[in-house]
Amino acid sequence: MPRIHKRVEINAPVEKVYSYIEELRKYPEWITNLLEVKDVKGSGVGAHYTWTWKMAGMKFKGEATNIEDIPNKRVVVKSKGGIDATWEFKLETHKNVTTLDLDIDYSIPVQVLGKNAEKLIHQNNDRDADMTIMNLKDRFES
Repeated sequence: MPRIHKRVEINAPVEKVYSYIEELRKYPEWITNLLEVKDVKGSGVGAHYTWTWKMAGMKFKGEATNIEDIPNKRVVVKSKGGIDATWEFKLETHKNVTTLDLDIDYSIPVQVLGKNAEKLIHQNNDRDADMTIMNLKDRFES
C-alpha cells in the first residue's frame, strides 16, 4: 500500500485550521482530485460522507468515516470503495503557526494499474498531495 507524507506550516491558529478540516463539505475546495462530497452525516468521530475521486483520468466513488477526532490535534479518516485509503491530519501549534502533517495510506485500484504503471501513479498522487496542502495553506494566508 503506497504512503504519502506531507508537512506544511500555516500562519493561522490551530483552532481555525482544525475547524476548516472538520468542514467535510468544503473538502473539494482544497483536496486535489476530490470532485464531490455528498450525504454528509454527523461530525467528529463517526462523521460519514460519500465521495467522488479522480485518479489517472478515471472516476471512483466511495464513502469515508472519521474514525478518530481529537480537537486541534488529530483527525483520521478511513475511506473505502473505489479507492481504499486512510488520511491522517496531525496538527501542532507554535506561536500562532500551525504545523500540519498529512499522511495518506492508499491502494491503487486494479483498473488503474492496468492502464498505467504504479510508480507513475504514485508520483502523480504525491504531486497532488503537495497541491492539496498548499491549497489549505493558501486558504489561510491569501
